[in-house]
Amino acid sequence: MLTILSWLLFGAVVGWIAGIITGNRASLLGNIVLGIVGSFVGGFVASLLGFGSLSGGFSFNLVNILISVGGACLVIFVVRLVRK
Repeated sequence: MLTILSWLLFGAVVGWIAGIITGNRASLLGNIVLGIVGSFVGGFVASLLGFGSLSGGFSFNLVNILISVGGACLVIFVVRLVRK
């Protein structure tokens, strides 16, 4: 249960930071979803660039937060392209 709550909190923070950077306004639920999806996208891109592997465990540290925020910003960018 604590793990799920920590993922939701992490997703909310990452989504909120990405929203500030990109000017995206989303609800709390939107920020959570954006943060979690952004974490997966950021982790995938980082693994392609050689900054880690997807098979390893996840830890809450500054590098992972930056990768997750970058992934969330990328998701916002792609969604905006698709909507146009």
